[in-house]
Amino acid sequence: MRKANFFFGLLLFLFLTACEKTAKQGEFILPASTGNINSVSVIIDDVLWNGEIGDELRKKLAAPVDGLQEEEPLFTLNQYSPKFLGGNVKLGRNIVIISKAPGPEFKHVMDKYAVPQNIFYISGHNLNEIIETIELHAPALTSSISYSEIIEYQKTNAKALFDDKKIKQKFNISLQIPNSFSYALMKNKFVWLKKDIPSGNSSLLIYQVPFSSFKKGDAVHNTIRIRDSIGSKYIHGMMDKSSMQTEESYYPYVSKTTIDGMPAFETRGTWELQNNFMNGPFLNYVIKDVKNHRYIIVEGFVYNPSSAKRDQIFELESIIKSTQFINPKSK
Repeated sequence: MRKANFFFGLLLFLFLTACEKTAKQGEFILPASTGNINSVSVIIDDVLWNGEIGDELRKKLAAPVDGLQEEEPLFTLNQYSPKFLGGNVKLGRNIVIISKAPGPEFKHVMDKYAVPQNIFYISGHNLNEIIETIELHAPALTSSISYSEIIEYQKTNAKALFDDKKIKQKFNISLQIPNSFSYALMKNKFVWLKKDIPSGNSSLLIYQVPFSSFKKGDAVHNTIRIRDSIGSKYIHGMMDKSSMQTEESYYPYVSKTTIDGMPAFETRGTWELQNNFMNGPFLNYVIKDVKNHRYIIVEGFVYNPSSAKRDQIFELESIIKSTQFINPKSK
């Protein structure tokens, strides 16, 4: 019996030593992280979650997404008690851990238990200090999660891509478009791709206009004027004189950004078909291509009545942000 225990102990020692060497050599492979897109696991005591700290987290992480007609949260939050930080919970792709400590701290650790993974440690001496830490670092927290989720979605899309050869030829750009999309309409400087979903569809528009199309003044009005002219020309409903226009009752959200290193305007708002009941959210990027004296405009819009639209808009955002400009010499 002692001999059997000795050999078992020896095998265990050799196994652990091998694992340790593998880890030291950087060869230890972490498991793949889990979780739905835009989901966040919050590790926090029930009492804190149901109080002011939980309210502050929901205010920052579950704020309404800009441009949607119905309120939908930026991230879906799943709360767990600290004693459950193990098993599948620690394999989550995005984890926020709230705790009390001698002083305020915000720490971002990547790929600790799984890959890819973001773990954010937020602590403070008391409730007010924790709340202040959350408020101070909320922009970094939300932008880090959003950025990594875009990358994760693009990796998923890359597994089965649509052939964008015609887009490359027309616009000298490349996008990572899932093969669930297909061409709905193609003109000289305009492409419309569509994807069917259970209760509607998602669309992607790509077109270009010269610099002269943008008049001096507000970028919002320029963007709306041009997208409305495109809708009037190409996006029609079944009824006579029914075309896609920007809905006037919802003022768009506009921000500056970059796409493939080029300056761009992001506009989020609501579209509608004139003389019709169809409407939904849109996401529009006007990208300034100085070298070619043009604006490349890539827009996504969703028709999904009576259903959530956040994830469809997010998919379109991940596609648009994969835009890359191709050097003509490399064709």
